[in-house]
Amino acid sequence: MDGTKAVDSRSTGRHSLAYGESEAGTGFRALTEDESYALVATQEIGRLAVSAAGFVDIFPVNFALDGKAVVLRTAEGSKLLEITINERVAFECDAWDEQTARSVVIKGRARRLDRDEDIEHAATLGLHPWSSTPKTIWIRIEPEHVTGRELLR
Repeated sequence: MDGTKAVDSRSTGRHSLAYGESEAGTGFRALTEDESYALVATQEIGRLAVSAAGFVDIFPVNFALDGKAVVLRTAEGSKLLEITINERVAFECDAWDEQTARSVVIKGRARRLDRDEDIEHAATLGLHPWSSTPKTIWIRIEPEHVTGRELLR
């Protein structure tokens, strides 16, 4: 993923947009990978989509970026169980203002951090749970595909 060559896999109905390309008359523009990560870096909350046994669940999560990987904390429960069953996940976050709305989806593989050095490194990212529930389990999503879109209002 070099930030310039991938093609946005979401279609406008006519064809997929290359990074930076806009569909005439639609107000949509595909974000570059660099623009997509710049947007993600400004956000604190995203959504994690997981799938197991034919069902999809979406969870709001706070997160941190570690390079291009998404790191989050969780506790025992359905999120962790579903990641254990199916490591393929999607992470999404967005932002908007009066002129634009932007959305980024990062698809990849999630894994539980088990090695002490990985957990110690993740702890340096400044990620603290928002809820009072103890979140002692660290999850890292290694990106495989990134898409971003900007909608001009």
